[in-house]
This record gives sequence, structure tokens and C-alpha cells, in this order.
Amino acid sequence: MSSITSTNSFQALVRLLRYARGYRRRIIAATTCSIINKIFDIAPEILIGVAIDVVVNQERSFVARLGFTTPQEQILMLAVLTFFIWAGESIFEYLYKILWRNLAQRLQADMRLDTYEHAQRLDMAFFESKSSGQLVATMNDDVNQLERFLDGGANSLIQVGVTVVAVGAVFFVISPLIALLAFTPIPLIIWGAFFFQRKAGPLYADVREKVGDLASRLSNNLSGIATIKSFTSEDREAARLRETSEAYVEANRRAIRVSSAFIPVIRMAILAGFLATFTVGGMLALRGDLNVGAYGVLVFLTQRLLWPLTGLAEVIDLFERAMASTRRILDLLAVPITVKDNGDRPLAVPVRGEVSFEAVSFHYASSGVGVDDVSLRVPAGNTLALVGATGSGKSTLIKLLLRFYDPEAGQVCIDGQPIREVSLNSLRQAIGLVSQDVYLFEGSIRDNIVYGKPEAEASQVIEAAKTAEAWEFIQALPQGLDTPVGERGIRLSGGQRQRLSLARALLKDPPILVLDEATSAVDNETEAAIQRSLQKIGHGRTVIMIAHRLSTIVHADEIVVIDAGRVAEQGTHAELIERGGRYAAQWRVQTGAIQVGEAVL
Repeated sequence: MSSITSTNSFQALVRLLRYARGYRRRIIAATTCSIINKIFDIAPEILIGVAIDVVVNQERSFVARLGFTTPQEQILMLAVLTFFIWAGESIFEYLYKILWRNLAQRLQADMRLDTYEHAQRLDMAFFESKSSGQLVATMNDDVNQLERFLDGGANSLIQVGVTVVAVGAVFFVISPLIALLAFTPIPLIIWGAFFFQRKAGPLYADVREKVGDLASRLSNNLSGIATIKSFTSEDREAARLRETSEAYVEANRRAIRVSSAFIPVIRMAILAGFLATFTVGGMLALRGDLNVGAYGVLVFLTQRLLWPLTGLAEVIDLFERAMASTRRILDLLAVPITVKDNGDRPLAVPVRGEVSFEAVSFHYASSGVGVDDVSLRVPAGNTLALVGATGSGKSTLIKLLLRFYDPEAGQVCIDGQPIREVSLNSLRQAIGLVSQDVYLFEGSIRDNIVYGKPEAEASQVIEAAKTAEAWEFIQALPQGLDTPVGERGIRLSGGQRQRLSLARALLKDPPILVLDEATSAVDNETEAAIQRSLQKIGHGRTVIMIAHRLSTIVHADEIVVIDAGRVAEQGTHAELIERGGRYAAQWRVQTGAIQVGEAVL
């Protein structure tokens, strides 16, 4: 997912800020509260120095010049001021935490939704080239990583910057010489931060990749648990998962090794700055060149200035992890949408259902297979059957009809309208798909049947189930329509899942119905029942069927044999049998008239 690995972390931050333009006011408010909180946080050290000045110089102190003549008045004034400073610090700490955390929650929720919605609009080729585990890791784990940085890391970075500026100003006002000495280590600290950032950036990008690999492995194994069990390969899969997990651990170990070296280096730089302030300031105070109270302020502020910089290691570690995740998220959002939704123009109503493929050619980028110069016309209300060997291009035509892909040449039309020129919603609402690879969503049987028509009434649901020959087995279940199907419909048999898929398409009541091996997972009796149903539902709608069992398509108005991406034969069942070509040979094989070794589709 990190296709722009050369992009450094600060470029990723700029990309994130561009994405977050709509959150500008929230970011400004949170940043302002962080700045004010840090100013209040620094003030007590200054007050300590002022208090020392009051005790030592009394009527000649700095506070005395403000009109508070007695030491007692000066101490009381400082006490009141301290109260308000601490109260202000507490209030703004509460505010910045609320603002940053709410911003983190809102941004991560919106970013996850934006990423998911963008992914939904990508063409099928994208999903065929990416693992679901990588995509889930990007939308979930990477977004959460960014949230963790916004929860605390952003505030820490801002407050370190405010500390350097505010404390530096106080230092230069009190003693430019000591300011120069105290600030001498800061360039080394900043250089170290950037050095470790450059070292850690690629390492954390690798960590995020390994997280995706691990998520993909877990997702695939849990989806294929029945296969794992049937081949008794639990130990082998556990070993493969251990290998992937160890790769993630090793990637983290390399990143940790670099980030952990930062603090010891910075500590020595901090020690140099503190010793300079402590020693030189002390000598100046002994000679009377520096006020004792001012010396106290400098000593305390040196700690306030330099020690927080040790936290840069943790903040930079969090920042690098977040920016590695940000690159993956924004790279996914930057994937171009190749199948464009062409606005609000719908199919002409009512949709009659005439389908035509006009000199259509398309090839998959990964394999080069596809269809070449296919021209077909299905009159409205007719049934077209597509037959042919696996990989011949039958399903490719269906994917082009649904605009999962766009053809490289030619066009697909419904009722004479090129489907490129109509909205995807209008196009796909007009088509009901029953696929061989049935997908049921976790929920009840009712939830899955009404998926394409959520507002359907109970009587419509039952009618669709009866037409799909599913009502009998649904009634036999203890909870009927409210029976949970489990993840991907695991609690139902293959035939039951396929009948629910057919009921789902029938309830949608589309003018065009596509059946991709719709009876492949049912027994002979159920197949016959579904065939009777298809003869009923075929009236008044266009049906396109893909089938390997030729007995299921004998009543089709036209049968087209696809071979190597081209139309090899077409006609009715009787015409093709009489012609004695590929279709006739396959018919004889399936009916037992000849040996299986004879020509097959």
C-alpha cells in the first residue's frame, strides 16, 4: 500500500494537513490551548526566582518596584498570582485534551469512512491485486495509529516548540551569555531528532507493511478454516503465521533499536547545557553580576527547557509511526477511480431490458485473457445462455455489463443507451445478480433477502423465498426468517445459500436478471424446482444465464458458445444440436451418448 515510499514524513504531514482542511478551526483551537497551557506551565519557575528575589532583597526586590512595598505584601501577591497561574494551566490542560482527543476521534472516523467509500468506488481490478488483510489493516490499524498521535503526540510537539521559544526569550532578557551557553546543545538535539527521524522513517514504513501482511494471513486462514481442518494442516498454517508474526516482530525490533538510541545521546547534550548554566550562572551570581533570583530562574528554566527534549524520542517515535500510517491511508485515497460514475443521468424508464454487446473487447492486465470483438444482442424479455470452458470469457461479459470493468473497445448498451453514459446506481439497480460464489452477510435470513430492497414487506419476502424454492427449508428452521446465517452464511448449506441469493435477486425485481451458475450447488430435485421458478420469473424480464449443466438452459431463447474470448456458436438448443458443433458434442457427453473423451466445451 505504500506506493510512495520515498515520501518523507514531513511531506506526509503536509498531505495530512491538506486532507484535514475542513478541521482547520478545531486544529487552531486545540493548538492555541496547548500554547497557553505551556506558557502557564513555565510561569511557576519564574515565580520561584521572583520569590527568592523577594526573600533576599525584600524592599529592593523586583516586585517592590510594582508598588508592593513590604515583603509580606509581595509574598501574598505572588501567592495570588500563583493560584491563578495554576488554575489557568489546569483549565487549558483540560481544554487542549478535550479538543485534541475529540479531533482525533472525528478525524479518524471520517478518514476511515472516506477511505472505505473511496475503496468501494474502485474497480474490481484493484481488489484482485490487493489482499483484503492489507486493506483492513490500512482502514483500521493505520487509522488508529494516526489517532494515537493526535491524542498526545501533536500536543507534545507544539509544547516543546513553545518551551524553546518562551524560555529562550526569558534567558536572553536575563543573561544573553548564559542563554547562548544553555542553548548550545539544542542544535545537536534537533540534529539528532532529524537524524533519527530519517533513520526511523523507512523502518516504520516496513512495520506498517508487516502489519498488513499479518492481518492478511489471519483473515485468509480464518476464512479458510474448513479447508485447513480438512487437510489437517493446522500445524503448517500455525508455522506460516509464526513466520509472518516474527517478520513483524523483527521489523519492530529494527525500528525500536534506532529510536531507543535517541534518549542517551540527548541526555548528554542536556547535561552539557545544564552544567553551563549552573556553573557560569553561579560564578556570575557570586561576583554580583547576576541577581540571585535571576540565577534561580535560570537554573529552574534550564530544566524546563532541556529535559522535555528527552521526550522528543517518544514523540518522534509516535510521529514516525503515524506518518507511515498516513502515507498508506492517503496513498489508498489517491488510487484513481477508473470506472467513473457518470453523474445523475439514469436509464430511460421503464427499463425494457434489451442488452447488446457491440464489438466489445477487454483483457485483464494480470493475465491478458478476456474477450475479443464480441457482439451479442438480447431482446427485451428474452433469455440468453452463455456456455463455454472455464476461462473462456463468460463471466467477463457479465462484469462488463455490470461495469465492474469498462471495455477497451466497443460498448455495452441497455435499451440502446451506452451504459458508460448512465449513473452506476441506475445501471446496477436494473440488474439482479445471482453468482456462483454466493456471499451472505452476517445477520438473519430476512436481512439477506431484503438486502436489495430494505423496505420490502413481509409478504414480498415470503413470496420471493417461495419463488426461489427457499421457503420450505426456512420454515423448518427454529427461528424461520430470523435465523442467523453466521459469517458468510456458514450455518447454511451451499444449496440453501444459493437459494437465498436467488430470493434476494428476485425481491429486488430487476428488469435484467443475471444467473452465474445459479444452480451449481443444488441437488437435482432443487435444480428442477428452480428451473420451474426461472420459467415463471423469466416472463417479462431479460435473463442472462451462465451454465455448465446444459440441461438447465435448453429452454433459452438463444444459446451462445464462448471459446477463447470469442463467439464460437450461437442459436437455439435445437439449432445447435442439429449443427453438430461444440455444443452438440458437449450435450452428448452430458447425456451419456458418447464417451467423456470426446470434444468438450
